[in-house]
Amino acid sequence: MLTSPAVVWFRRDLRLHDNPALQQALNAHQKIILVYISENEELAPWTSGAASNWWLHQSLQSLISDLAETGAHLTLLQGPAEAALHAICQQHNISHVYWNRLYDPETVTRDKAVKASLQAAGVQVQSFGGYLLREPWETLNKQGEPYRVYTPFSKNYFVLPPVETPASTPVNLQNRTLTCAGSALNDFHLLPGKDWGHRLANHWSPGEKPALSRLQEFLTSAVFDYKDARDIPAVDGISRMSAHLHFGEISSRQIWHAVQQQGVAQSKEDAVFPFLRQLIWRDFAHHLLFHFPHTTHSPFLPMFEKFPWQQNKEFLQAWQRGRTGIPLVDAAMQELWLTGWMHNRTRMLVASLLTKNGLIHWIEGARWFWDTLVDANLANNTMGWQWTAGCGVDAAPYFRIFSPTRQGERFDVEGRYVKRWVPELAEIPNRYIHEPWRAGESVLDDAGLDRNSIYRQPIVDLSTTRTRALALYKELRST
Repeated sequence: MLTSPAVVWFRRDLRLHDNPALQQALNAHQKIILVYISENEELAPWTSGAASNWWLHQSLQSLISDLAETGAHLTLLQGPAEAALHAICQQHNISHVYWNRLYDPETVTRDKAVKASLQAAGVQVQSFGGYLLREPWETLNKQGEPYRVYTPFSKNYFVLPPVETPASTPVNLQNRTLTCAGSALNDFHLLPGKDWGHRLANHWSPGEKPALSRLQEFLTSAVFDYKDARDIPAVDGISRMSAHLHFGEISSRQIWHAVQQQGVAQSKEDAVFPFLRQLIWRDFAHHLLFHFPHTTHSPFLPMFEKFPWQQNKEFLQAWQRGRTGIPLVDAAMQELWLTGWMHNRTRMLVASLLTKNGLIHWIEGARWFWDTLVDANLANNTMGWQWTAGCGVDAAPYFRIFSPTRQGERFDVEGRYVKRWVPELAEIPNRYIHEPWRAGESVLDDAGLDRNSIYRQPIVDLSTTRTRALALYKELRST
């Protein structure tokens, strides 16, 4: 075991379980320094938005507390990362720096520069895969090229060797970490306004222990009904693990193996497979981002550079506020604003309305999600918006335009979801809940709907705008 101390650089791996960089440092060194580095928006524009910054603050606080229970210390530093790491390495005669890899384009570029700079200064650097099930370069097609379609990508996952077993929890941090001078967590200025912070706190408990608890709750209840329940936004039929995963409070390998084991234990392996596919889908998003980094700002399909996106601030602002007059869309946007999260079924729906009915550039929607989602993730956000807009890899066909009415009739039959998040529609009869403007004036009056309500006349005509979008998409693809 080396007597020279090492630095473990925490990033989006805010956990003690299955943390390869931390485990390797403990195995190789008598003493380690645990650091987290905050870089401001100018230095790191790919960092999270307001809602996920709230989560990050809470997650760091949770990690600090978990470490304190073992007598360990997390040193908080402010960026740029390269300068901060050089400084701490010089101050403490550090021989090695360890971290777990990330795959955002700017992060990859930054990490390469940091690694080269540290090595030039005589510091050894090791990075590990701990964020995904597999590294983005491990799954390629027969031509050795990245996949562009999910189905063959996912099939290949089951041809490759099994997903690596999660590493054990560090068993002894007592007297292993050095305490260094650093910043206070509040110096990072991550917390949004009090009102928003209080709303988020009513719905979420960030941290590794809550993540593990949430996983156990999911395993004992919803996992076997996931295939059918995952599309119903009014029920708790999904894992809600996305933010925990994004910040690395739990690893995808931990979830993968726990779900598989639960399926085997209950002799219901087929029942858990639909959920495992979602973990592969997450890897697919990062696979695409790693191999096609330009897609964060440009369409994967070049023809969409010429698509006639429109500037419509009134429509965009109504969509952002959840005041379009389309009940299911507004319910989803209200859920997002009030909780920092939105059900995946309705994420596709609201994205379709903005890009296809509204012809608003998908980047506008991606920016709004980036700022308001606690689980804002560049890979998932980019892939999801391009998929729905029809300009991405494995994109939805251009003629697939989600109907809010049809979606409501299928997945919110009694209007429970709508009535929860749009309470002014609480008394609307179920038969009209997804199209209240089709009810007679007397019905709407009896339901207490204001005469000036947007639900009497939405800001967009779904049929007309659908026809317009189909014509534009068809014309684009014929040129």
